Amino acid sequence: MTQVDFYVLPENGSLTAYAAVGRIAEKALTRGHQIFVQVKDEAEATALHDSLWTDRAESFLPHAIMGTSDNEPLIIGWEDPPSGHDDVLINITGAVPGHFARFGRLAEIVTPDAATLEASRKAWRFYRDRGYPLAKHDLS
Repeated sequence: MTQVDFYVLPENGSLTAYAAVGRIAEKALTRGHQIFVQVKDEAEATALHDSLWTDRAESFLPHAIMGTSDNEPLIIGWEDPPSGHDDVLINITGAVPGHFARFGRLAEIVTPDAATLEASRKAWRFYRDRGYPLAKHDLS
């Protein structure tokens, strides 16, 4: 059963969703996991891709936008993940991904804006009511 972790970003804006993705992905990659980052659309995929290149100069996260190379350990996409990427799912869409249950872990990124907070509360209830193990982590 998928372990669902909610990562709550600080209200002061000191950590962006893209930076949080980078931090979580880096930790997962060092542990040998494959990651799929679920984004809303192609524009967001490109923005996250660019952010992963520039966010932390001291680290490199091998990644690709889905369809350009599905052989990287970190794939960014807005549709169903490629086969073989069912280890860790990082979701920044604000909606429950239809394919989340095929993953071992799901990281939900929670930004402090009202719409995302409400969507995250609904997602928490969705996962909880179906018996998925849940955890909440406050990031700083």
